[in-house]
Amino acid sequence: MPLLVRQLSDEEAAIIMCDSNLQRERILPSEKAYAYKMKLEALKKQGARSDLTSSPVATKLQTSGEIGERAGESKDTVYRFIRLTELIPPLLQQVDEGKIAFRPAVEISYLPKKNQRELLAAMEREVCSPSHAQALKLKAFAQEGNLTSEVITSIMMEQKGNQKEQVRIPRESIGKFFKANDSLETISETISKALELYRKRERSREQAR
Repeated sequence: MPLLVRQLSDEEAAIIMCDSNLQRERILPSEKAYAYKMKLEALKKQGARSDLTSSPVATKLQTSGEIGERAGESKDTVYRFIRLTELIPPLLQQVDEGKIAFRPAVEISYLPKKNQRELLAAMEREVCSPSHAQALKLKAFAQEGNLTSEVITSIMMEQKGNQKEQVRIPRESIGKFFKANDSLETISETISKALELYRKRERSREQAR
C-alpha cells in the first residue's frame, strides 16, 4: 500500500483530524462542537504559514466565520456549536440524544455550572426540557445574578404553548422500586411494562369469571 509520510506539528495534526471528523456523514452535536473548538484553537496557535490540508491556513486573526465557510456553515452557527462545550456533560448528552434542542442548549451554556446542575435536577423533576424562550429567561436571570434553584423550577414549570398534559409521579413515591442512578428513560420503560402486565392479568381475571 502506497503511503505518504509528512512531518506535522501538533497544530497541523489537530486541524487535519478535525477536518476528517467534520466530513463524517453522521456526527453528534458534541463531536462537532469540540471539533470546531479544537480547530479554532489550533489555527490560533499555528499563526501564519501554509496549510497542509489543501487550502491556506489563516493567521491568528482566523475567525469562526472562516472556519464556517470551509464547513458550509455560518460563523454564528460555528460559534454556537463551540458554546456547547461549556455545558456540563449530562446536559450535553441530552443535546446529543435530541432531548434538548440546539438553540436552547446554546443559551443554557451561558449559565454557571451550579445553575446548570440545578436546571438538570428541575428537568428531571418536571420531566421536561427548556424551550428557547425559557432558556433565554434563565440566561437573563443568571446575568442579573438572580438565578436560584427556586427561579429555575418556576420557569421550568411554565406550560409551553404546544405542551401536552403529562402525568407526573413524585420520584420519592417510587424510589424503593429503582436504583438511585436509574435514568428517567429506564424508569418510564419499567413502569410501562409493569402496567402492560397488570392490564393482561386484569383481562385474564375478567375472562375467568
